Amino acid sequence: MIKLYIDENIPEAIAIALRLRGFDVLTVTEANLKGLTDKEQLIFASSTDRAIFTFNVADFYKLHNEFIKKSKKHKGIILSRQLPISILINALIKMLNEIDKESLENNILWLSKWIPK
Repeated sequence: MIKLYIDENIPEAIAIALRLRGFDVLTVTEANLKGLTDKEQLIFASSTDRAIFTFNVADFYKLHNEFIKKSKKHKGIILSRQLPISILINALIKMLNEIDKESLENNILWLSKWIPK
């Protein structure tokens, strides 16, 4: 099962909703890591076997490319634009039920793929 690390720009309600449905979720606030750089957040997430979920598309996309070029590994980055919380929760649940850890490792997934059109 994929474990998630929720970036500080994501509403805490998403973590709560996912936990209520049995998912393992940790937030930046709970980890007491607010203010770390994006790179430090990604390194922390990977060190705790977690994929990171963020709205910070531009910075994490660049960071992913940097990691790949330097052959550094991460547990995955899930990117989304800001949408209503209910849409994000439903899309995350669908995604987390459909993919496995291995397919997320060292990759970027766009949550929009799991949002109904």
